[in-house]
Amino acid sequence: MSALMDILASAGLWGAVLRIATPLIFGTLGALLCERSGVLNLGIEGIMTFGAMIGWLAVYNGADLWTGLLVAAVCGGLFGLLHAALTVTLGLSQHVSGLGVTLFASSFSYYVFRLLVPVAGTPPTVEAFEPIALPGLSDLPFVGPAFFTQTPPTYLAILIALVLGYVLFRTPLGLAIRMTGENPHAAEAQGINPMRVRYGAIIAGSALMGVAGAFLTLSAFNSFFPTMVQGRGWICIALVVFSSWRPSRALLGALLFAFFDGFQVRLQTVLDIVPYQVFLMMPYLLSIAALAVMARRARVPQALMQPYRRGER
Repeated sequence: MSALMDILASAGLWGAVLRIATPLIFGTLGALLCERSGVLNLGIEGIMTFGAMIGWLAVYNGADLWTGLLVAAVCGGLFGLLHAALTVTLGLSQHVSGLGVTLFASSFSYYVFRLLVPVAGTPPTVEAFEPIALPGLSDLPFVGPAFFTQTPPTYLAILIALVLGYVLFRTPLGLAIRMTGENPHAAEAQGINPMRVRYGAIIAGSALMGVAGAFLTLSAFNSFFPTMVQGRGWICIALVVFSSWRPSRALLGALLFAFFDGFQVRLQTVLDIVPYQVFLMMPYLLSIAALAVMARRARVPQALMQPYRRGER
């Protein structure tokens, strides 16, 4: 028991929680924005993979780290544009389109990487983001090293979560997005163009997914390998439901999953007689349990996954 308390009282654990949560925050906010407008984006896994690759590749070829994140966002937005064209303009199945984007983006990532990067036994690396200590705050006992000595994208992810929450629930733009996700025909009657709103939300949400992937190669690690996303995109889809489509709860859900993940790594050193596979399952099992509880009370946007056609009822 004392060993468990030592783990929980470790600033290293809570610092790791923020690092692990960062790509989940970006990805969950991106998926949430798409779904708030009424479109499910299952392309997130592939978009994150491509964002991880293209952001790293840009830096590997001489761009600075922020440019790498921007390139990943732009490419993520382009995949979002493809998904929007298929689902909004053509009205195709959002499930099929999203899975198609994931398969295409993941395969294209590996193709481009092998085409442009020399094959080597050890993957080439770049200089990743360094942690930044916030003046005054980083010197605070415990909370300083835990929460205020992070890389810049982590601070950016938290800021975007707060801004997106404000925009969705405190601005006319947010009202237009939510109305489009609830009843696009009513939105149209109020002079809102639901197709434009959905296009904008999908492109912006997919850009955040691209940044989520780029964080893995430009901050968490410093190299790219095709399987590095490891299902984080699907976790983000689940976290959107857990959050009841609210950015503040999405932030909380990402931190909760990250806590389970960071805790199980440290728990392995204490309970070494238990097979490590049990610890690897723990974050997912606990997340499923939390999702099952929260999903029963979640209010789904009424027009989610329903194609919009002007003039139809």
